[in-house]
Amino acid sequence: MRAFFIKHWLKIAGIAAGTLAGYLYYYYVGCVSGTCPITSNPYRMMIYGAVIGYLFFDMFSQKKSPKKVIETTEQNENKQNDQS
Repeated sequence: MRAFFIKHWLKIAGIAAGTLAGYLYYYYVGCVSGTCPITSNPYRMMIYGAVIGYLFFDMFSQKKSPKKVIETTEQNENKQNDQS
């Protein structure tokens, strides 16, 4: 479980920041008349904020290219064969 959080901490932080930003947008800007379909409901606005936060923070996560993944996999297999 800890490895999961270490690997995906940036995305989790994006979801948390987006949820908070969505609620703050609802609270301070919102929709006074209640006819706005997105901003009149705090839960819906928090979900949209979480999605936007996830997508925004995901841009900064490090992606491994397929070539590096193949090289890393081959190196790990070679190490395991050498140890046997």
